[in-house]
Order: sequence, then structure tokens, then C-alpha cells
Amino acid sequence: MRTDTTTSTSTRTTATATATTAAATAAIAEVRNLGILAHVDAGKTTVTERILYLTGTTHKRGEVHDGTTVTDFDPQERDRGITIFAAAVSCAWAGHRINLIDTPGHVDFADEVERSLRVLDGAVAVFDAVAGVEPQSESVWRQAERHGVPRIAFVNKLDRAGADLDAAVASIRERLHPRPLAVQLPIGTEESFTGVVDLLRLRALTWHDDGTPAPEGPVPAHLAAQAAERRRALEEAVAELNPEALEEFCTHGSVTAATLATALRELTRTGEAVVVLCGSAYRNRGIEPLLDAVVAYLPSPLDLPPVRSAEGTGTADRAEERAADPRQPLTALAFKVVAAPTGRLTYLRLYAGTLHKGATVLDTTTGRTERVARILRVMADRHTETDHARAGDIVAVIGPKAARVGATLCDPDHPIRLEAPVSAEPVVTVAVEARRATDTDKLTAALARLAEEDPSLRLATDPETGQRTLAGLGELHLEVAMEKVRRDSGVEAVTGAPKVALREALVEGVRGFVYRHAKQDGGAGQFAHLVLDVQPLAQDEGEGFVFTSTVTGGRVPREYVQAVEAGCRDALTEGPLGGHPVTGVAVTLTDGATHPKDSSELAFRTAARLGLREALRAGRMRLLEPVAEVTVTVPEDALGTVLGDLAARRGHVRATTAGHGTTAQVSALVPLAELFGYAGRLRGRTQGRGTFTTRPAGYAPAPASGPVNAG
Repeated sequence: MRTDTTTSTSTRTTATATATTAAATAAIAEVRNLGILAHVDAGKTTVTERILYLTGTTHKRGEVHDGTTVTDFDPQERDRGITIFAAAVSCAWAGHRINLIDTPGHVDFADEVERSLRVLDGAVAVFDAVAGVEPQSESVWRQAERHGVPRIAFVNKLDRAGADLDAAVASIRERLHPRPLAVQLPIGTEESFTGVVDLLRLRALTWHDDGTPAPEGPVPAHLAAQAAERRRALEEAVAELNPEALEEFCTHGSVTAATLATALRELTRTGEAVVVLCGSAYRNRGIEPLLDAVVAYLPSPLDLPPVRSAEGTGTADRAEERAADPRQPLTALAFKVVAAPTGRLTYLRLYAGTLHKGATVLDTTTGRTERVARILRVMADRHTETDHARAGDIVAVIGPKAARVGATLCDPDHPIRLEAPVSAEPVVTVAVEARRATDTDKLTAALARLAEEDPSLRLATDPETGQRTLAGLGELHLEVAMEKVRRDSGVEAVTGAPKVALREALVEGVRGFVYRHAKQDGGAGQFAHLVLDVQPLAQDEGEGFVFTSTVTGGRVPREYVQAVEAGCRDALTEGPLGGHPVTGVAVTLTDGATHPKDSSELAFRTAARLGLREALRAGRMRLLEPVAEVTVTVPEDALGTVLGDLAARRGHVRATTAGHGTTAQVSALVPLAELFGYAGRLRGRTQGRGTFTTRPAGYAPAPASGPVNAG
């Protein structure tokens, strides 16, 4: 009897555990982690606000122009009317939980988009119905493509004058090269836009003037023929790409709505096609079907492959994998760090396992263990505390003090390290100093916190000029960063272009230069006699300093020869033209003499330092400035403008080659001083589509008047 009871209890326990696991898995299947991507002013923040309103998350429609949006909560975002910082929110629709990240649209904040895409499972790309694919929408699309993030498209602002869904779809096809599949047909145009025809179910979805949905109805008579034609074209396009749809099409001559929906979900997941919807977020039209499409077509965490450990980690023969399963060991990636009034927030994407409040986790990037004091569900700048989070969730935690962006937090008994997001290389640098000297330490601390929150900002101290510099992705990026320092720390800072580190070079040297150093000050004297040949280095010898000695007969002892070389190196730290380091000099010690009592290593080192400086003054010197090898990629129609601008910046164009499609690539050597502000100028001259990379390319003669921003 006891055995039967034990068996029965065990069976019930197993059944309960199985049911709990099944429920947890089902819950993960109902999660959608997505980002809203777009060019600046395409309307993505308004789309986000309408989603939050329709899902009951907010009770008032926020407006960008009024500064009342949920996701643009930072004072600078409201002042400027643009999204600057990626903001996470969570809402529910049709039994699904949607974790949504509203990303910036301005190119200067592309790194925020990059870090967000690293942890997202899908995205909604928002396009302007008038402008179509704009430069930054093209950039974020490519970013999503690199991360393998499935996308659906939403053509917004169909109520604007000049709005054209077909033209927008054509620009998606031509500029982005996916297979766009429009599943809706607009009802009305521009000001008369009232709704859409759902081509899958051939029904009309319309909205009242106040944005509330009207009852769905049949396709308007004047659009019936066009809707039927487009539905047929959609069936044919899907059948070309999906075997199940093709089989049904060949057997029955058509494809059902259910088969189309299943095929569109698979095509979206694989990236073979992109579903295109349309509407007007500002006028509250088209958002409900967009939410339905998010649930229907974008993948859940279960639909994606397991995450893999970073290259060079895992077992000896293969990378370690973790699936989206709450029973697996905890695996989470930190993608954002924010210093908030409630404490230091570390935003996590959980890929596997379950995280409990109070748990101890391992940061495999630093090797430190950290305690998670609180777990927060995030609603932009507002938070709701929870006891646990599981695979598929995006949450913020308070407790980890050393975790940085890109850190993997995991079960200490099952370590794993995921690939971290890669930050973009800065292209613009400014010098930073506190307006009041007493605030220098506070400024240093504030800048360090800023760089911790935003890895695309680089803080450094120039070893030659002694300037504290801050580098970022553009002038606006740095302007926003410095305003954040002022608001958060109260420190007033002054910014300016950093001084370029100049060099001095010998053009014409001297031979047989004699320098005699004799010093008597009552104690031990100093005596050293040197004869030097000082010449510029040959071109094939490069830059730097070369020292040789041809002294024979012991006229200068070996230990003194070494002191002479050290003295010459001392002299080259400050040149005669402006105290800049000297490069490209060959010094030969040809003769010398000593004193039996007053000669020493110190005397010969001092003689070499003073003597070489005299020799350089006797020769002919010139200033050198740093140059960079710049590779610029631009649209072909902007090539002439870009070449002219490079010439105005004293650039030497070395090659111009055809790129991919309609782009061209220019390689040039440009003085570093002329590149300050170039990022903004290039974007302006190419409508934001031009990009460039740089790398140091040594030094070149500076103009007689001296380079710009020279120290």
C-alpha cells in the first residue's frame, strides 16, 4: 500500500513538473522581442506610442511634437524632437507579450541600434510613404541584415500629400533588394486615406476620424478588381518561394489565407521576403493590423537557433549552445548600462535559463560573481519589480556593479561567454576641459560614467598635448554627450578641437659640427668634446632616429658613446621650430675628446643634448603634420562634390574605384587636422549616404602657414 502511494505521488509530481515545463515553453512561444527601425522623422516613435496606447499600456496618446511620448523620455529627446537613446517597453496583444525597443533614427546614434539589434528576434522597419527608403533606413536595414534579424515593413504617413505605397515598395525592392510582398491595399489617398484592404482575407479595415476602428466590411466596390488582381499576384509570388503554397496553387489554382499566412511567416523568418503593411500612425490608422502581423509573422525565441558561445570559447571541438529553455543554465547578455536614480541598471536579454531575484551570477567577461538584488520589467523610464525572469525575456537588473555592455551573465556552475556587440569606431574628436579648474575631477568621473554607458564614446588623454579628448560618432553625438554631462553632474565643460600632434623634420643637415661642453662651478667639473654629423634620414630609412659612432682609438670611451646617444634622444623631444618632437634624423659621432678628471657620462649626455639642438638650429628644419589614409564610399552622383571637398581639405586622391551598384569609393591621403568636422560635412553633401574610414598614414610636410588646429 505504501509503495502504491509513493508511486502515485511520484507520478503526480512528474506530471506537475511536465505541465509546468510545457506552460513555460508555451509562454516563451508567445513572446516577441522586436525593434522599431527607421530613418529620422519616418514616424517610428509615433508608431511605438500608438502600439502602447492600443495595447492598453498607456491611456493617452503621446506626441513627439508635444514632448509627451513614453520612449523619448530624456529631456534632450524632448527638446530636440528626436530619439537619442534606445528605450525598452513591454506590452501585450492577442495573448502575446511584446518586448519592444524604440531605436534612434539619426546616424550619430547608430551604435544604439547596433546594440539593440544584437538582442532582438525581429524588427519593424518604418518607411515614409513619400520619401520611401531614406539613407538611414537603408543603414539600419543593413545592420539588421548583418545580425540576421527578420523584418516586416510598415509604410507610414499614407495621409501625406504625395504618399504612394507602390513607389515606396519599389524603393524597398531597388534599394534594399529583398522580395517585398504587400499584403494590404490603401483605401483612399493622401487626405482621403481611411483604411486598408486586407489582401489575405479580402476584407476592408477602416478607421473613424478619431482613430477608432470601424467594423470590418467587404472590399469597396471601386477597389474590388484591383484587390483581386493584387491578391492573385501575392499568391503567385508566395508560391514561387514556398513549396507548400506552390503545391496548393498547382492543385487548386489558388492559395488559402491560412496557407499564405504560414508561408509568409516562414519567408519572414528566413529573410527570403519581407511582408509590407501600410497606414498612418499619427492618425491612428493601420496599427492594429501591424500588431497582428508582428504576432503572426515575426519569430518567437523558440523559432530561432540556440545561441552559441563566442569564437575561441566552449569545448575544444565545438562551440557551446544554449536553447531558449527555462530549464537550461542561465545565459544572459548585457546590452545596455544606465546610471538611474534607482541605481545602476543593467539591461539583459535572457537567452536560456531562469533568473531569480537574489541570485548570484558569473560575469564571464571579468570573471567576477555578482548578486542580482532586483529584477525590473522596463517601461522606458518606469519600472515594475518582478521576482524572476526566464528565457526570452528582456529585463533590467540592479545589483551588478562591474558588468559592462557586452558582458555575459550566467550560471556560475555552467560558464559561457557570448559574442559581444561590436561598437563602431569614433570618427569625431573634441578636446574637453572643465570651465572651472576645481571641477576637473568631477568632470573626469562624469566622462568615465558616460563612456561606460555608451561604448561608442572613447575617452583618452593625448600623451603629447596633455589634452583630455572625447571621441564619438558625430558632432551631434558629442554635443548630446556633453549636455548629458552638464545635466547629470552639474559640471560646465568647454569643448574644442584637439591640437594635432606635429613633428619637426630635418631637411638639410650639417657635417663636422663641433660642440665643446665645459663647466666649472667649484666642485667636480664637466667636460665633453663632440664632433657630430647630423643629416636627414634617407627616404628608405623611414622616420625616427638613427645613431652611429665612427670614433676610433678610444678617443670617446664606449660608456660615453652610449651617453651621447641618450643625450641625442633627449634633444629630439623638442625641436627648434616650436618645441615639437623631431623625427627623421641620423646622427653620427665622428670624433671627440675627454678630460682625465672632469669627463663623465653625465657630461657627455648633456653635451649631446645641447650640441644636437645647436646643430638642428644650424640646419634647415620643416614642420610635419599627421596624415590619414581615408577611404570614402559615396553615391556616384555625389562623387564630384566629394572629390572637390577632399581637394579643399588638402587631400591627395590616390584612387577612385567603382563600388557596388551605384556607389563609388575614393582613397585619399588627408591631413588629420582637416578631418575635424568631416563626418558632418560628408553626410550633408551625400544626404547621409556617404561613409568613410580612416587609418594613420604617417606624417607629411605642413603648409608654410601651419596646419589648422596645430598645437
